[in-house]
Amino acid sequence: MLTTACVALSSLLAFLLGLALARLLWCRPAPPGEHRTDDATFTALHLAAMAAPALRAGLDRDSARRAVRHLRVLLGTRAVAITSTEAALAWEGPCTDDVLTYARATLAAGRTQVFPGRALPHERASDAGPDRGPDHGPEHGAVVVPLTVDGTVVGALAAFDDEVSAALVRTVAEVGRWVSGQLELAELDVSRRRALEAEMRALRAQISPHFVYNALTTIASFVRTDPARARELLLDFADFSRYALRRAHDFTTLADELTCVDRYLLLERARFGDKLRFSMQVAPEVLSVLVPFLCLQPLVENAIKHGMRGPGTPGEVRVVVRDAGPEAHITVEDDGAGMDPECARRMLDEDPAREGSGIGLANVDLRLRQIYGDGYGLVVETALGAGTKVRLRVPKSQFSSL
Repeated sequence: MLTTACVALSSLLAFLLGLALARLLWCRPAPPGEHRTDDATFTALHLAAMAAPALRAGLDRDSARRAVRHLRVLLGTRAVAITSTEAALAWEGPCTDDVLTYARATLAAGRTQVFPGRALPHERASDAGPDRGPDHGPEHGAVVVPLTVDGTVVGALAAFDDEVSAALVRTVAEVGRWVSGQLELAELDVSRRRALEAEMRALRAQISPHFVYNALTTIASFVRTDPARARELLLDFADFSRYALRRAHDFTTLADELTCVDRYLLLERARFGDKLRFSMQVAPEVLSVLVPFLCLQPLVENAIKHGMRGPGTPGEVRVVVRDAGPEAHITVEDDGAGMDPECARRMLDEDPAREGSGIGLANVDLRLRQIYGDGYGLVVETALGAGTKVRLRVPKSQFSSL
């Protein structure tokens, strides 16, 4: 998220500098008393902000149609067109029917192409060279620049005007580079969403097979001795599995996440009996806060795994959720054997994708930092013989899927 934002800001600043200078060279002199630099920069910034959301959706007919009208005003030309490698996607103003022909010539060359306008009737007798003949070039002059994503040409931006000056060529080229930058950001967004979806699929796949085996074994042990209890546990297991394996968004409500934790704890308590004690203390006003999907259950699983001192020894797990103004503060604590702080640090630093690592602390820590920033990672407080407390903070501001 931060990397994408930095790329977007750098792209915009470079675009504004280049475009403002180009507009100063290209535009007519301003009346006395007007600040042309300020006006050009403000206009470019405003129009870029209007066109950017459409371009960040990727290159298709709808996004091109929504962006092209702002690009035409930005360039100040008679007409502007956007094409893919296969078709003219959108245009604004009186564009020539041959726009795709000129776009394909540009795509083949892989660089900016300038097409002079057709000669006027009284010019053709004296100046009918190969570049200005009646069958060459658009009715008006045109500048066509390729649009690229990761070095691959994906389309073209064409600007048509009565006269093609060197300043116009520079301006169209600058806008074309900025449009390419926005399309690259769109591709980054798509890649990031795919990565997050793959991570979520991997996360579901990391549901501990030992837990599944132990839960089903525990349920089976009650089938004959206590069928009603076995039925209840089977329903709890179904509820937990439905939540953990569903096709989920990146976020869920804290209420749903706590329900998942509750079902998980019921199954674990059926396995450990009275040796496992747990308590949940939750401020009701934070139940609607959005949290990353499956961010609490792994912490509780870790607390049980490391909190039970040994066979026959009881252990307790406590989950506390507090309202802390703009944030929700969550702690998962056990009274088990604890661990060396250096061991806890290594657990956070391990590769979450490492085979056999399960849904560990590192996975949750990495996702929190990716979503909210480095200041929102897990904080682990532990020592040998002193139990373990894991703390996390979640902003109340609602995040949509990233």
